[in-house]
Amino acid sequence: MASSRDRQRKLARAKLDRQLARRAASARRRRQIQAGVGAAVVLALIVVGAAWGLGAFDRDPAKNTAQDVCLWTPQDAAANTNLRDVGTPATTGLPTTGTRPMTLNTSQGGPVTAELDLAGAPCAAASIAHLAGQSFFDNTKCHEITAEGALRCGDPSGTGLGGPSYSFYDENVPAASEPSPSASPAPGQAPAYPKGTVAMIANPPGANGSQFLIFFKDFNPAKPTYPVIGRITGGLDVIEKIGALPTVDNGTGAKVKPKTDVVLQKLTVGEPNQAAPAPTGPASGAPSASPSAG
Repeated sequence: MASSRDRQRKLARAKLDRQLARRAASARRRRQIQAGVGAAVVLALIVVGAAWGLGAFDRDPAKNTAQDVCLWTPQDAAANTNLRDVGTPATTGLPTTGTRPMTLNTSQGGPVTAELDLAGAPCAAASIAHLAGQSFFDNTKCHEITAEGALRCGDPSGTGLGGPSYSFYDENVPAASEPSPSASPAPGQAPAYPKGTVAMIANPPGANGSQFLIFFKDFNPAKPTYPVIGRITGGLDVIEKIGALPTVDNGTGAKVKPKTDVVLQKLTVGEPNQAAPAPTGPASGAPSASPSAG
C-alpha cells in the first residue's frame, strides 16, 4: 500500500510540475508579446515624430495650387434690391501674375484702356472679368464725379448701393504716406492714388463688388482706403474731360452727379498677359500728373 501511495504522490507532483511549467511558459510569452508591442509603439512614435519634424504632414505644395485664390461672400439680393444675381467668378485657377487689359467706351468718348493688376488684385480682376462677361456694366451710368477727383462707375442702379450679389475683401490698399501739411505728397513722394489709377470703392468699405473709381487727379489721403486694381493706359483725356463736367445734387445733398449723363456703353476685359505690369505713370492722351490732390 505504501508503494501505491508513493506512486500517487509522484504522479501528482509530476502533474503539478507540468502545470507550473506551462504557466511559466505562458507568462514568458505574454512578457515577450508585451515587450514587442511596446517596442513597436516606441518605434512608431519615433518614426512619426521624425516625419512630422521633416514636414511630411505639411500640405502638398502641388495641391496648394488648387486652393481657393478668392472668397466670394454672398449678399442678400432680397434685402438690397439694388443687387443683381449674376453668379460668382471661379475660386480656383485664377491668374495671379501679369496684367489683364480692360477697355471702356463711354457716351463722352473713348475708348479708354486700362490694365488690371493680376498680382496685386487678382480677385478684383477676376470679378470685373466675370461681370464684363455677363454684360453687367454695359449701358450703365457713371453716377458720380467725386470731390476726390475720380469718376465713379460700375453701379447699374446709380445709387451707390448696387452691385452683384457677392462681395470680396480689400486687396492692394496703399500704405499711408508720411504726414504732410497739405493733401499733396511730401517732396519726392508719389501720391497714394496718382492720376490714372483705377481702384475699387465699396459701401460699406471692405465689401467690394462692382463699383470702381478712375482718378483724373492725383489724390493722397492721410489714410488710403481704396484698393488699387490697375491703371489707365490710354484715353485718360476722356476721363479728364468727364471730370470737368458740371455736377448737380444727387438727391442726398452731395453735388457729385454729372449734370450730363455719363453712360458706360461697353466694358470688356481681355485675356491675361503674363508679362509684368509697366511702371505706374501718366497715361497716354493726358498731361503729366499734377502734384496736387483733387
